[in-house]
Amino acid sequence: MSIIKDIALASEGHLKIDWVKQNMPVLNRIREQFEKEKPFQGLKVAISLHLEAKTAYLAKVVQAGGAEVAITGSNPLSTQDDVAAALVEDGLHVFSMYNPEPELYHNMMLKTLDFGPDLIIDDGGDLVSILHTERRDLLANVRGGAEETTTGIVRLKAMENKGELEFPMVAVNDAFCKYLFDNRYGTGQSVWDGVNHTTNLVVAGKTVVVIGYGWCGKGVALRAKGLGAKVIVTEIDAIKATEAIMDGFAVMNMEEAAKHGDYFVTVTGNINVIRGVHYKNMKNGAIMCNAGHFDIEINKPELDAMSVSKRRVRKDIEEYQLEDGRKLYLLAEGRLVNLAAGNGHPAEIMDMTFALQAMSLKYVNENYKSIGKQVLNVPYIIDEQVAKYKLEALGISIDSLTDEQAKYLDSWK
Repeated sequence: MSIIKDIALASEGHLKIDWVKQNMPVLNRIREQFEKEKPFQGLKVAISLHLEAKTAYLAKVVQAGGAEVAITGSNPLSTQDDVAAALVEDGLHVFSMYNPEPELYHNMMLKTLDFGPDLIIDDGGDLVSILHTERRDLLANVRGGAEETTTGIVRLKAMENKGELEFPMVAVNDAFCKYLFDNRYGTGQSVWDGVNHTTNLVVAGKTVVVIGYGWCGKGVALRAKGLGAKVIVTEIDAIKATEAIMDGFAVMNMEEAAKHGDYFVTVTGNINVIRGVHYKNMKNGAIMCNAGHFDIEINKPELDAMSVSKRRVRKDIEEYQLEDGRKLYLLAEGRLVNLAAGNGHPAEIMDMTFALQAMSLKYVNENYKSIGKQVLNVPYIIDEQVAKYKLEALGISIDSLTDEQAKYLDSWK
């Protein structure tokens, strides 16, 4: 039994999945291995990710490894209903649809866990949280899993530090092939794809304020610069702020930056990084969006309270008029702009990230008894293997150490 919008949409969903499959050579190679080895034979896997075509193909790769798969969306505005329908036709349990009511959204998370998973793939830590609160009866069967995002890893480490994490979770977001490529180049491109598609406004010559200079922030700032914008970075970390200066960007505190920005992009994973004191300083026509996992980075209740009127002026654009007549604009309800108002990261980027997910899940399944209840990094051998597969797919070869060079690096005299 699945909960989706309309099974009749499946044909379009299959086309989308087929398209990304053609552009995900690393995951295709892993699928071939999984089909032969069946590492998940007889096991149940629950997945919570942004349910679009690339995620769907990851789910099918896990299924090809012998698993029974249930999947839900990790954001109410990122599910593509045609893709969800296609997965139902392919034999997966799907509990997801675009923009459900909050109660239904949560219920679909619960349904995804109801079939008693042995392994999980999570995005933002919601499945893990529900398992440790509402569905503790299922904990004994869970061998472990893998987490996609910074936000989820922060939650997991908090649980680990308090001794409350009941199974091992691999921090996929902290892998080299995740943050160097997905977080930087994937987020950088997909955020501006979403903003440009939604607003249909020029970026060149305008001022972009990037709040947070982690790997995602670096990508957003880099692409804004490439589009011709002037870029301001705000940070709480002195090292990252210095790095932004060295990268050629202006750095200032948020209250000052609020006066200058035409576009504001939050990329912190923290709460209320744009709030009332900042709205007071913003220019008329300023556009705000979020690229963090939850819709908490832009304080919507304060924006509502300060506004005398609110209306939707374009799909995924809400206009807030303040008492002094200024109008501020919020994209995609403050949710992930690259997915809620776009198609997410490019397929070639997610190819590497989802390869990490698939291989990390296999690693947990093989080693969960010895790993213990902890958050662990992706083993370097997996990280490196994904990069090697990527280079092979590109037809690129690299050098290897000679015996002499290896001996030299291993000596100290």
